[in-house]
Amino acid sequence: MDAGVVDLSRLQFALTALYHFLFVPLTLGLSFMLVIMESIYVMTGREIWRQVTRFWGKIFGINFVLGVATGLTMEFQFGTNWSYFSHYAGDIFGAPLAIEGLMAFFLEATFVGLMFFGWDRLSKLGHLFVTFLVALGTNLSALWILIANGWMQNPVGATFNPDTMRMEVSDFGAVLFNPVAQAKFVHTVSAGYVAASVVVLGVSAFYLLKGRWIEFARRSMVVAAAFGLASSLSVVVLGDESGYALTDNQKMKLAAIEAAWHTQESPAGLTLLGMPDTVARTTRYSVEVPWVLGLIATRSVDKEVTGMSELVLKAQERIASGVKAYAAVEVLKTDPSNVAARAQFEAHKRDLGYALLLKRQLADPRAATPQQIEAAAWDTVPSVPLMFWSFRAMAVIGFLMIALFATAFVVASRRKHLTTRWFLRLCVIAIPLPWVAIELGWVVAEMGRQPWAIEGVLPTFLAASSLTRSALWTTIIGFTALYGTLAVIEIRLILAAIKHGPVEDQEPTPEPGRIVALPLAA
Repeated sequence: MDAGVVDLSRLQFALTALYHFLFVPLTLGLSFMLVIMESIYVMTGREIWRQVTRFWGKIFGINFVLGVATGLTMEFQFGTNWSYFSHYAGDIFGAPLAIEGLMAFFLEATFVGLMFFGWDRLSKLGHLFVTFLVALGTNLSALWILIANGWMQNPVGATFNPDTMRMEVSDFGAVLFNPVAQAKFVHTVSAGYVAASVVVLGVSAFYLLKGRWIEFARRSMVVAAAFGLASSLSVVVLGDESGYALTDNQKMKLAAIEAAWHTQESPAGLTLLGMPDTVARTTRYSVEVPWVLGLIATRSVDKEVTGMSELVLKAQERIASGVKAYAAVEVLKTDPSNVAARAQFEAHKRDLGYALLLKRQLADPRAATPQQIEAAAWDTVPSVPLMFWSFRAMAVIGFLMIALFATAFVVASRRKHLTTRWFLRLCVIAIPLPWVAIELGWVVAEMGRQPWAIEGVLPTFLAASSLTRSALWTTIIGFTALYGTLAVIEIRLILAAIKHGPVEDQEPTPEPGRIVALPLAA
């Protein structure tokens, strides 16, 4: 396989995935925020809450359409750009995607029209139930997608069949309840809730700064502050759980995130800052906090966190073992009844994927030299500087979100919406931050898995389709132009909706006995 074709295939998928995930977080979070807002409307009967729900429902609808359009493109790429991956693991990987389409996507598609056009045709409770089903479908969609992605990170419940030369399901329950998938799901949806909360908070702050739609903005800010505070706290807690899952399932990714070149004495310290040096294989100018990494990664003070150098030595052992499995498979291709080859394969089949790493250097792994095995083992180390800094930038933004929503909660609780203009400006400025953190999170998750398309099973360079560079450049340029146009359209539509304000064209009538605060001068 041409290395340039593989790199361009990865680039194309990365661009479409990162672009698609500009829309997913807002869809995930706004869907359940709509349920909260409409529930208040149903319980209180106050028209202002209907207005709040309908306005944010409009923003949800604009974003929902773009999310669906970009998501479909990604799924087709498994057949166009990653055909060998689809052939090799389609029995396992395809099942969650099919269930996502049948269960979640159809649920969304069925009820989203009723949610937008059923306000005057359904009862209050009926429309609330429809909104809840849309939110449920949206989040179930994320669940099944992340079950598929989680299996790529931790391929449980499947085995390689030398008779069909493919991976096959052995325990679908293990695929569904994969600990990596479950940790990724709760962490990802919580991040989406934070992103949506920041949008609602920022737009509400914008209205308050301009002195427009004050009653609407105050109520929206209250919901965003409470929902965002709970979500931002859960992101940190669930992120810690994701880190713990890496200890058992993706040790190399964890070591790269922490730039841990060598195993430390337990409990390991957490490196806050430093300069990873990939040539000297050390971290210069490191600032460490004792014990913290050991507590996070192992939940103990007596277990060690394995370093990259030691993990590379283990990879060498697995490559040597995998070569024996590969040799057995070659025999079984011509003689499926060979008992000795079958026994050898069963003894070493867990490491077959590691032998395939050698195909980057030579056609037949059985002819590999010790030097080639060592080089292939070092290929299992992802880009340490990228992992190290991406994770820290993401973590800093996560803690900033906690501080932002904690302050917003205090401001909303004390009804200081109109007197804390510095904070309102901060809320507007903060709108892009969750997306930066989310995109960095996907970089950490996917780049940290390299060089594997399926962790320990199938190297990325073997998973791509046999395409030409010109074909890939053509589609990359085409997708970039198309998605760029769609992005401009969405931003213009959302900005137009924000400029117009809530559905009604006038400020709502103040409730009897309530004094509406006058806006401060802009």
